[in-house]
Amino acid sequence: MKTPRNNNRRSFLRTAATAATAGLASLSASKARAAEAPESAQSRTNVYGSTAQPRQGRPPQFKTRLRITKLETFLVKPRWLFLKIHTDAGIVGLGEPVLEGRAKTCAMAIEEIARDLIGKDPRNVIHHWQAIYRHAFYRGGPILTSALSGIEQALWDIKGKFLGVPIYELLGGPTRDRVRVYAHVSNSTERLKQQVAEGFTAFKTSPKNLTRSGAVATPAFIEEAAAAFAELRQAAGKEAAIGIDFHGAISAQTAKSLIRALEPFSPMFIEEPVPCQNVDAMAEIARATHLPIATGERIFTKWGFREILEKRAATILQPDLCHCGGIFEARLIAGMAEAHYATMAPHNPLGPISLAAGLQLAASIPNFLCQEQVSLGAGYLRTPFKVEKGYIAIPEGPGLGIELDENQLADKIGHDWRNAETYDENDGSVVDW
Repeated sequence: MKTPRNNNRRSFLRTAATAATAGLASLSASKARAAEAPESAQSRTNVYGSTAQPRQGRPPQFKTRLRITKLETFLVKPRWLFLKIHTDAGIVGLGEPVLEGRAKTCAMAIEEIARDLIGKDPRNVIHHWQAIYRHAFYRGGPILTSALSGIEQALWDIKGKFLGVPIYELLGGPTRDRVRVYAHVSNSTERLKQQVAEGFTAFKTSPKNLTRSGAVATPAFIEEAAAAFAELRQAAGKEAAIGIDFHGAISAQTAKSLIRALEPFSPMFIEEPVPCQNVDAMAEIARATHLPIATGERIFTKWGFREILEKRAATILQPDLCHCGGIFEARLIAGMAEAHYATMAPHNPLGPISLAAGLQLAASIPNFLCQEQVSLGAGYLRTPFKVEKGYIAIPEGPGLGIELDENQLADKIGHDWRNAETYDENDGSVVDW
């Protein structure tokens, strides 16, 4: 006779409970020894109801009490993931722990990491960063480092709010009072003119018909791409700064030809002329042109940027503060860049929390060039950022210096954004996105 499913489930639970009881009994002696050291070597139950591994030792302690009580994530249109870290003092920190097209995966990573943060003091920002990064054993990667980045932003936000100062004050004080930002214009002179009217003086585009470049580009592709950039240059004038992003989707041989064609129009930088993992090829391209080479949006932590600097593959670094490890990690990368006479132009195609983090970094480093942005926060922040003559004033409020507008956010919660699927029009083969 077939046993009912419910009986099987009850039997499984009874067996599991018996095994758990036996396991706990075997640990009783070690728990008794650990009782003298609070939280040391004791298992703890988190908000998800699971039991964490025993903890050895404890983080540095503050004289005043402040504890993390909850981590919340929100899918926010068009493709973002916002994070709130709550504390028992009512202070809430904001972060943006997202990887484009993998928002739900990052949200699950946050849920897993939360088990190790609940009940701890959020002010140990760097200590928590080290623990999250190193206790994972398998370190880095786009998902975990993006999750870590958003958490780190939120912890700094809490600490700044607790102390009543902007984050840049905790990083040594401001090095500037305003931050230059750039806007995306694609290959549209009309879009460029609109952005000029909105106060921008720096812009970024990409080669026309980028996905059609192929392994060996035709003369027509090179000529059309250069002509499209020339039109933008003419519309913007010689005083404007215009970068061009190859998106790591062009072959090395084509990149060399296209850069040569673009040189007369003086782009602000050539971004990712080849995939960032091909450091030697990028270094070869950098040596062959006087134009600045920029890279960094798909490079993680200071360890990832070391080879780029050592091989002089780029003179403009573009770490994304939602991917590279967060605000302080980007500060360390900026220090490495300064030692190599390189500048910083942080990547940011994401939301206003990411922009706020970038502004805090820009305000605290000496070797800053320009900050990417796609949203100044209208419809998301109570006080959106404002561009005047190409610059945003550094925030004066505590922490990140921003507040979410919950009322305007209400109709923007939830999305299922995915990366585009691009295929060659001639043979159907996969094309880089």
